[in-house]
Amino acid sequence: MGRAANSVLIQLLIFGIVAAAANMVGGLILFPSKLHSTYKRFLKYLLALGAGFMLSVTIFEILPKSILLWQKNNPETTDELYVPMLLIMAGYLLTQFVEHTIAPHFHLGEEVHADELISSRSAYTAVGGLLVHTFFDGVSIAAAAHLDRNLGLLVFIAVLMHKFPEGFSIGSMVLATGQGLRSVLTSTGLMGITTLAGVLTFYFVGSNITSAVAYALPVSGGVTLYVAASDLIPEVNHHGGNRPGVSISVFAGVALFFAFHFFLHEMLPH
Repeated sequence: MGRAANSVLIQLLIFGIVAAAANMVGGLILFPSKLHSTYKRFLKYLLALGAGFMLSVTIFEILPKSILLWQKNNPETTDELYVPMLLIMAGYLLTQFVEHTIAPHFHLGEEVHADELISSRSAYTAVGGLLVHTFFDGVSIAAAAHLDRNLGLLVFIAVLMHKFPEGFSIGSMVLATGQGLRSVLTSTGLMGITTLAGVLTFYFVGSNITSAVAYALPVSGGVTLYVAASDLIPEVNHHGGNRPGVSISVFAGVALFFAFHFFLHEMLPH
């Protein structure tokens, strides 16, 4: 039992560290000019791919499993799903509040303004607000992995795919305040640490509380749904314009999800 627990912890640590590193790499891409230009051209396609994948994970995995888990833990109320639905809505509205009240200047896209610098207060308010979201990224990964290791891997991939644009956006916003490499590393590193903190918090606290995953999974599902449907898809539509390749990338993200889903559930043993 102890060996199994250690195996899960090692897996979660790897997921958390890789996701945290992706935030920092997204910010560091801003500095080598050629790499920055190349990444900027492909950013909309990465956003679209991540949107399709994340939306699929949320709709086909997280939300159904949240309902089934609630019914399993509360067999006497199988026809009443108000609580898990309320938790999903709470996660969605929490992200709405954070991004548009606490951090109204944050967008998952290019934030550098050539002739108009933003205030340091705006940038660091955005970073502070985004920490709530990155914390739930970690909770989502850990809660999903606690329920099913394959689901944990799918959620990790979904989170990872928006970590690069996230770091790129925050890094470019910090640069727009006139700050340099150190401030970009600090802000993106803090986001990464918060993701890892979410992973470890659920592993050491939530997983030891009976039925904690039944509450954590729908809340994190609401957060993930918001990021996919209300953050990424609008950014894809905005930056993609009339380019069919961007829309195709969304469908490619959905197809990628089903490919991973088939491989994990049909080709590998549980």
